[in-house]
Amino acid sequence: MRFYAVIFCFLFTGFAKAQGQELTRILFILDASNSMNANWGGQTRIEAAKELLIKTVDSLNGSANLQIALRVYGHQSPITATYQDCNDTKLEVPFGPDNFTRVKNKIKTILAKGTTPIARSLEAAASDFPDTNARNIIILITDGLEACDNDPCVIAKKLHDKGVKVTPFVIGLGLDLSYLEQFKCIGSYSEAETKEAFNNVLKSVISKAVINTTVQINLNNIHKVPNETDVTLFLYKAGTKELVYTFVHTLNRQGNPDTLTMDPSFKYDLVVNTIPKVYKNNISIVKNTHNIIPVDCPQGYIKLRFTNATSPYQVLSRIYQKTDQYTLNTQLVGTTDKYIIGTYEIEILTLPRIYQTVEVKQSATETIDLAAPGQLSYNATKTLAAQVFVIRENGTPEWVCNLDQTSTKGLIFLQPGSYRIVYRQKQLRSTTYTTEKNFKIQSNKTTSINL
Repeated sequence: MRFYAVIFCFLFTGFAKAQGQELTRILFILDASNSMNANWGGQTRIEAAKELLIKTVDSLNGSANLQIALRVYGHQSPITATYQDCNDTKLEVPFGPDNFTRVKNKIKTILAKGTTPIARSLEAAASDFPDTNARNIIILITDGLEACDNDPCVIAKKLHDKGVKVTPFVIGLGLDLSYLEQFKCIGSYSEAETKEAFNNVLKSVISKAVINTTVQINLNNIHKVPNETDVTLFLYKAGTKELVYTFVHTLNRQGNPDTLTMDPSFKYDLVVNTIPKVYKNNISIVKNTHNIIPVDCPQGYIKLRFTNATSPYQVLSRIYQKTDQYTLNTQLVGTTDKYIIGTYEIEILTLPRIYQTVEVKQSATETIDLAAPGQLSYNATKTLAAQVFVIRENGTPEWVCNLDQTSTKGLIFLQPGSYRIVYRQKQLRSTTYTTEKNFKIQSNKTTSINL
């Protein structure tokens, strides 16, 4: 059975909080219930949680205008088959200046043995803060399930009714996601499957808490709805080629653009790696607030397919715009790819070439259907100077390809149609030896000719 762990970060801010208040308080709540003794990749969950939490406290030591505290639950009363202490939650280290070493030392002594009173710990935590005149944050590290039948959503409402705003970050590790759905009332979440990922998301939560500057990049569709996603974003220092951040744009489980942490000390140039790319330059990040960066990236799809293929033919196409012959993409026939809405030219690298113009529309798929190719198999007694022509409907021959002049046999994939091969043996030094031979190509079939 897969283990799971979770970090919940709750930002509690009084409604009457003065603008520009710089003090931040972080209360860590550590789950020390018996389930935290389960193994996780060579460690127990509690060992891993303590290790990462100690590293986090070390990283925060020396931060200006920051105070921390530690609450633990499940560490005082052992759970038995007949008893669990749902009041087993305690503020072990209260808020105070320069108590980082005290918090670390207490973490080292914690043993996991009791039950999981998440809701009661959150309710008690509201009284752990001296006042609501600061950015008051709770980070809860737990392996998940509430064991005492209390509802954290009810507690969140009670806190709200007391004048405390709850804005959580929720990050899960290998979670039973059906359980996390219960926490929609208090915030979004994202899961991590490994200890490294767990460490990274914990750092991200801490960064958002301490820096207090977040960014949301909205990739808008044609209706200005930010539901475009799954594309790489490059953020450079404005006016330079110095790459600062690389993100794969993500929509969270509520369907909203994910929240990022970025340094507000300088401006950025943004490159959205759609096809074609979208640029937004000289972006300013406002400190101590949540920034939204809107970028128009309305997209649709081009789908290329053989309608009657009996084999997986590997045929490329070249996508470009008439106003610029630069190749935007090479797309295999049999695949679908995403493009910014607009008009595109497609050169399908069959023999002969097929050219199409397509209009990509918002969220729609423009499908180009092609007949599957056939195969020409040729044999000659001597090497040839030879060219293949397709015979168009008006009877006009149009060049398709040259045959290999160093070989006497070969295979060529050709689109269905009427063809003519014009050739002369290379060793014969007179134009009068020119010969023509007509043939037809059918989808998925081989036409053999002797030359």
